[in-house]
Amino acid sequence: MSLRRGEQDPGLERERIAVVAGAASADAAVAMEANEPPRTSAPPDLTAAAFFDVDNTVMMGASIFHFARGLAARKFFTNSDLLKFAMQQVLFRVGGKETAESIRTSREQALSFVAGHTVAELISLGEEIFDDLMADKIWPGTRALAQMHLEAGQRVWLVTATPVELASIIARRLGLTGALGTVAESTDGVFTGKLVGEMLHGPAKAHAVRSLAAREGLDLRRCTAYSDSSNDVPMLSVVGTAVAVNPDGGLREVARKRGWEIRDFRTGRKAAKIGVPSVLGAGALAGAVAAGLAYKKRAF
Repeated sequence: MSLRRGEQDPGLERERIAVVAGAASADAAVAMEANEPPRTSAPPDLTAAAFFDVDNTVMMGASIFHFARGLAARKFFTNSDLLKFAMQQVLFRVGGKETAESIRTSREQALSFVAGHTVAELISLGEEIFDDLMADKIWPGTRALAQMHLEAGQRVWLVTATPVELASIIARRLGLTGALGTVAESTDGVFTGKLVGEMLHGPAKAHAVRSLAAREGLDLRRCTAYSDSSNDVPMLSVVGTAVAVNPDGGLREVARKRGWEIRDFRTGRKAAKIGVPSVLGAGALAGAVAAGLAYKKRAF
């Protein structure tokens, strides 16, 4: 379809916004890492890193849904609202694909959720809720993979559509380097109700990884990425080694075609039985799920 004079190509505009989101996420990740106390670890491998998707890769279920449960328990919104969110997730799982409309709706609702609240409030609640509801949802096998990268002297980053403040809490609790997440605009420590770019989803994750690599001097050919979702094929494709963890049908098919390693921890295998992954030998884990948090905006 031809464009009228002055009209923008929607595809190019989406790509531009994804680039902005990726760059903003990388900036936020570097800034947050700089505020963390120094770690004692193995001698650093400065040009290699690992990138992990969060939902169903590192954590069982959607991290933002667990956070929503915690907010409902603290009367931030009602259990009825939480049920609506859960039903949306069921419909998504049955439907099998996110659409532009569902992502747009999620974005608007997520913005409504944070608008007017402070960054400090979100972080304080996130820390409480992780300890109460998320700590026991971590896949032991994936955590073991992340630890192997750390012990090899590599940095390990989470990459997720979850707000970067919450993603950073998860990374910190797991002893990881940091997190790339969705960046919500704030002024004087208060969320404005706008995003910087868009949600960190799909191609935006790949742009975030590229942006972080440029800032940190990483050689992406020596980096590894882990995910469960076919939505993350762009991110998995920018690194030298891609690993499908607990993959959905689409990603499993792509992984088989491209010769990517597949790890499935849903069978009950213990982390102790995993062994050293081949990625270390060769190279030496919502987004749209934020929808349910937006039904009501109450004081913390």
